[in-house]
Amino acid sequence: MTVTVKIIRNERQRPADKLADAELHFSGEPLDGLKLIGFAIWRRRDGRGYSVTFPARPFNVNGDRTNFALLRAIGDPKAQNQVRELLIRAYAEHDRHAAEIAS
Repeated sequence: MTVTVKIIRNERQRPADKLADAELHFSGEPLDGLKLIGFAIWRRRDGRGYSVTFPARPFNVNGDRTNFALLRAIGDPKAQNQVRELLIRAYAEHDRHAAEIAS
């Protein structure tokens, strides 16, 4: 199975620091032809690099709204870092390519 990252730029720039949405497209069994959506690439508040939010579903607990992460580590919480780094690399490559086309 292979995974391809698709980057969808935030052309409207709303919210302001959201740079793009990202999807994971799967090829090969058992997930062939499926995609996982709901990732977002953000400019960090300190201006140094990017952050990534994962797909989540909102719900209420005792009247407070919170989010339930849909993609979570089974054991080692650092497993999410590999996905985060993959998405950031894909965004950086997409951004470089767009800059080359614009110039």
